[in-house]
Formats: sequence, structure tokens, C-alpha cells
Amino acid sequence: MELKQYFRIIQKKWWLIMVIVVVAIAAACVKSFYFTTPIYAANAKLIVNQKGSADGSLNTGTIQTSIFLINSYKEIIKSSAIMDKVVQKFPELKATAGELSAGISVITANNSQVMNLVYKDTSYAKAAAIVNAVSKVFKDEIPHIMNVDNITILSMADTKASPAPINLNPLMNILISFAVSLMLGVGLVFLLNYLDDTLRTEAEIVEILNLPVLTAVGEITKGDLKATKKAAAVHNSKVGESKYAALNQ
Repeated sequence: MELKQYFRIIQKKWWLIMVIVVVAIAAACVKSFYFTTPIYAANAKLIVNQKGSADGSLNTGTIQTSIFLINSYKEIIKSSAIMDKVVQKFPELKATAGELSAGISVITANNSQVMNLVYKDTSYAKAAAIVNAVSKVFKDEIPHIMNVDNITILSMADTKASPAPINLNPLMNILISFAVSLMLGVGLVFLLNYLDDTLRTEAEIVEILNLPVLTAVGEITKGDLKATKKAAAVHNSKVGESKYAALNQ
């Protein structure tokens, strides 16, 4: 099948593609603005820093030890040993240990001593308060758990900030809906064309049967039929109005 034939197939059902695209974009807009609950993320940064040598310098082994400890710290942060303390020390958060553990996440870059604590909630103020509370409790409790005081808080979440929701991006949703619906619409048009065995033009007959077309009957619309009936009625009325000579004349 040539490129021109693909174009003709799309041209026949362009309206169907447009309907699918418009409906998909409208649905994406409605979902983005009316049916999506805003989610906010607050983060705090911690650093794992072992004490250096006597001259104050850090060697490669010390840094590697700190990096290896991060994997353990990721699990400790989410453990009940930390979360129960957070609930006990910060009752104003009104959250259970299970909720805190499920909502907190720890992100680290490769070969980095920095841990990024992130908490997501429908309220940014609450998310910031929780991630700050977890950071403080973790820093205070880690010396008792690991017998080493090597946690420093680099930055806390700003509780007075007003960030945008992380799950609301109407423009991106519209673009994704447009691209997906366009592909679905084009695919549906080609599927309908594949399932349709009707031969509509002389060119299709010649292509499929490889036989010459001797004659073709044009498409007759309802308007053509009405015009034909009207012309026949006018002709009959004119014939009836003609004057005929009598036999005895």
C-alpha cells in the first residue's frame, strides 16, 4: 500500500479522529482540574559524615564507610524505632507510625553521603512538619542505635513555603492525551478500513481484481431522486395540458 493510499484512508475518516482527540483532551482537562487531589512534597537533607583523622582531613576509607552506612540508615529511618519516637514527641502531627513509615521516602545519589528525606501529603504544611520531625528524631536517635554520632541536618523543609503540587500538570496531561488519542484514532481508522470489504471506486476494483472496468453507475443521492421526480411531474402536467383535435373536425 502506497503512502497516498494511507492518506486517503485517513482523509475519509478524519472526523472520527478529531472526535476521539477532542473527547480525550476534554476528559484530561476535566480530570486535571476537577478530579485530581493536589499532592505536595516536602524534603529535608541529611549528611552522613564520619569523623576525620587527627589533622581534620577525611580519607577515602572514611567516606566509603559513610556511604555504606546509608543503606542501613534507609531502613532505620522507616523502622518503628524512629517512627514511634516521632509520634511520641510530635503528637500534633496526628499521624500513626504506620502512616509516617508509608509516606516517607529516602533518596540518595550514587556515591553520595547526602540523604534526601521526602514526605508527600495533600497539605504541604503537614508534609514539611513531618519530614522535619523525622529528621530531628533520626539525628537524635542514631547515636543510641548505631553508637555513632555521624548525622548532620543540612537543610530543613520550609513550612512557610507555597510550592506547586507535584501531581498537577494540565499542559503535560493535555499533550499526552493528544498524542495517545491521535494514535488511537488513526489506528481505529485503519482497523475499520481493514475490516471493510466494500469496493467503492473503480480504482479499487482494478487494483484487487486486475480487470478493466467496462461501465460504472454513479452514486444517486436523495436530492437527485427528488429532482428527477419533480422533472417528471412537470413533464406530465405539460403533456396533459395539450389540446387535441376532435375526430369529427
